[in-house]
Amino acid sequence: MRVLVPESAGASTDPITDILKKHKTIAVVGLSSDAARPSHGVAEYLQSAGYRIIPVNPNEREVLGEKSYARLEDVPEKIEIVDIFRRVEEVPPVVESAIRVGAKVVWMQLGIENEAAAAKARAAGMTVVEDACMFVEHKKRKRAGMI
Repeated sequence: MRVLVPESAGASTDPITDILKKHKTIAVVGLSSDAARPSHGVAEYLQSAGYRIIPVNPNEREVLGEKSYARLEDVPEKIEIVDIFRRVEEVPPVVESAIRVGAKVVWMQLGIENEAAAAKARAAGMTVVEDACMFVEHKKRKRAGMI
């Protein structure tokens, strides 16, 4: 896991906890209605933990009871976290979209790292998490009583 915070951000002992406590609206790019897919399980868990989940997948109409949007730019509400369930080569355009919609955090799931896209997001003032699962990180901190 790698976490990049914008230079303007204050020092934090645990930026992941800060993200999970502060931001509650998550656009999940690549969210599938297939319950066997990791994106579905992660989003379902986060939804049950009180987060607002916004599916972003042009192949879905609705996931977890929420309307799905084709692109981040189509979402009519403020997005705080963009959780990316896409292949590494598909990350840069998602980051570009996240910058355009004014998201605060870009989160790349386990196994996903893109140094150039991460640097661009950080330069735009966003916090970036690479190669980490929100489900795992939330559960770990919840168990420890941190959130």
